[in-house]
Amino acid sequence: MSAHDLEEVRRHMERLAADGIDVVRVTYPDLIGTDRARDVLLEELPRACAHGLAFCRAVYHTSPQGDVVPVSGGLDAGLPDICVRPDLGTLVPLPWEPGVAACLGEVVDPATGAPAPESPRDLLRAVLARCAEHGLRPVVGPELEYFLCDPDPSGGWRRYAPDPGVVYTAGLRADPDNHLLRTLRHVRDLRIGVISGNHEFDGGQIEINLAHSDALSAADRSFRFKAAIKELARKEGRLATFMAKPFNDAGGSGFHLHLSGEDDQGGNTFDDPSGAYGLSAVARHAVAGVLAHAPALAALLNPTVNSYKRFGPDTLAPWLIDWGLDNRSAMVRIPPERGSGARLELRLGDASANPYLAIAATTAAALLGVLAGEEPPAPLEGYGYDTARSAVLPQTLSAALDALEADTALTDLLGKGFTTSFLSYKRDEVERFHRHVTDWEFTEYAYHL
Repeated sequence: MSAHDLEEVRRHMERLAADGIDVVRVTYPDLIGTDRARDVLLEELPRACAHGLAFCRAVYHTSPQGDVVPVSGGLDAGLPDICVRPDLGTLVPLPWEPGVAACLGEVVDPATGAPAPESPRDLLRAVLARCAEHGLRPVVGPELEYFLCDPDPSGGWRRYAPDPGVVYTAGLRADPDNHLLRTLRHVRDLRIGVISGNHEFDGGQIEINLAHSDALSAADRSFRFKAAIKELARKEGRLATFMAKPFNDAGGSGFHLHLSGEDDQGGNTFDDPSGAYGLSAVARHAVAGVLAHAPALAALLNPTVNSYKRFGPDTLAPWLIDWGLDNRSAMVRIPPERGSGARLELRLGDASANPYLAIAATTAAALLGVLAGEEPPAPLEGYGYDTARSAVLPQTLSAALDALEADTALTDLLGKGFTTSFLSYKRDEVERFHRHVTDWEFTEYAYHL
């Protein structure tokens, strides 16, 4: 660390100490978008910045149940380290944790100094660098939904405030404990660009919207948002889950991405009043690219076995590969705004998606569409879900992983190292699921067979 860098660290330390902060939480996303972290005492921050924090690389290969999946570079390599250095430019006090500030961590392979191939944040950076080579500057606005759950006295969890018919409401009728108001104020103070929130379609389901920004910032903010929501729910003794479809008698939770582009003067490159549908050629080509690569995108935007239980006719979750003008039954919706608001909305993703991977994959597909220069088919008219008009998306995680592996144009952009690791990790998930005896199987078979 240079003397200049050390002086900058000390300035941060002085500012933090003046604000009563004595711990810095350094966080980074794993392969599934869960936050991994270490708390660093303030006086040890210079050491952490100079030498980094050592973590086992297999954190990227560890399942939610704590199993280390045999992915290349982990078990087979003797469980080597990755090095995580605090990114002090992302420091922000945690409003709900007195004395603690948090920042993102930069992840490198200590043997090479290069980013770890599984690092989601660095994967997005690499895709955005390719976009920049072709004059594209993606702008993303994220929308995320989650279910809030209370402890069930009989064990497990049940939906908070499960009354039906409260979609697009706010206040005590849908939120008797004012969870949303408290949460909105906390995440506002986290300075991640939260705009608004409301009760969503199903009982106990909440949506909070984030402002649009450059793609990396949008991913950073979405990652921090999801971590904050889960932490705040725990402080209430509750569970907030971004699982795609946690309940049989309710719909699923989406992760919609609003995508546009920006020119050097800050203008919207998706807008063209003289273009078809009021969209520029770049926008139309981006739509065509997303449609062309949709089967592979499903693996990254719908990344769990559970994800595919959210799909289906009449769910308002995409089921077919189509697009439409202000049509919420389409996979790609073009909202009615033009001018600075011109954009596409990809409704494919569910809330369990890793924000970095979802945004990287979507922007990569849009870039491939722009490079191919093809026009999308005619937009969907009326209510969708007609298989005679459009192709069906993969209906299982296994089928989506096969589609990703087969889409060499997309995987070349994402990188062989990442793709191999992701496919290995997720195929292990599929295999473990198929071996597991579910409650449904016992209920269906045990008494009669």
